[in-house]
Amino acid sequence: MAVAARGLRQFKRTVPAMIWPFIRAILVAGICFVIIYPTLTQLSTALKDVEDLFDPSVVWVPKTFTNVNFKRAAAGMNYWIALRNTLMVTVVTSVLQLFSCTYIGYGFARFRFRGRGVLFALVLLTMIVPPELIMVPLFLNFRYFNLFGLLGGTGINMIGSMWPYAFTSLTGTGIRNGLFIYLMRQFFRGMPGELEEAAYVDGAGPIRTYFRVMLPNALPVMLIVFIFSFVWMYNDVFFAQMFMPNADLMSRNMVRLPLVIRYEQGPEATLAHNAAIILYLLPLIVLYAWLQRHFVESVERSGIVG
Repeated sequence: MAVAARGLRQFKRTVPAMIWPFIRAILVAGICFVIIYPTLTQLSTALKDVEDLFDPSVVWVPKTFTNVNFKRAAAGMNYWIALRNTLMVTVVTSVLQLFSCTYIGYGFARFRFRGRGVLFALVLLTMIVPPELIMVPLFLNFRYFNLFGLLGGTGINMIGSMWPYAFTSLTGTGIRNGLFIYLMRQFFRGMPGELEEAAYVDGAGPIRTYFRVMLPNALPVMLIVFIFSFVWMYNDVFFAQMFMPNADLMSRNMVRLPLVIRYEQGPEATLAHNAAIILYLLPLIVLYAWLQRHFVESVERSGIVG
């Protein structure tokens, strides 16, 4: 009886421990299917010839592989020029946002000053207010940029250049900067104060302590902020249409692709659209493949979980 009781208790402990990994594997497989299946379908369609599109025997593997759809999509998107412009805007903006949001988050986390709570509440408010509400004043501000009236006249027209991105990024008011400041503040608040105290004892000031002590320990969350900023800037259409309306950018060219593609109404359009989606996702896939190990480690080390 004692042996049977011990076996029953061990069974009760083992079964839940086995069930949870099984349920977790099913959930992960389901999420992967939802994400990967459409991408694989689009890739298969992009590699098909027109005859394969109407052949009921062709499901996944085309009978005739072709790269014509990618050439047509690249021509319709002005792909290489748009990719160059997008990467330039995205990388510069992401680096500036990383610098400003890290510095602002560190100030909120480690320094006490009058009005800190009110200012941080305003930072959180930027996460709630939709950008459409400030579209008109934001556009007019950069269309007639005057720097508090110091430039005189009607100011400088910055629309059509990267300067609106640079100014909003440096001042911590760019895309999702409220979220980035919040992440950096929470991370710096969790760092032990003994690090700063040891630096002050060694004669370091606040700025030197920030660059020599705090930043090296914040690399995990900085990588997360950079990747999020890069992806959001890459996919942005709203600010790209407002700040650089005439520039060739990936997100804008994807939106207007049906208007410029040669065979808009025929089956070639379907094939080209699928090829364009693959070309659009390719830089993000390469970025993830390159940084995914560091990204996972950063999420684990920073404690940012869903």
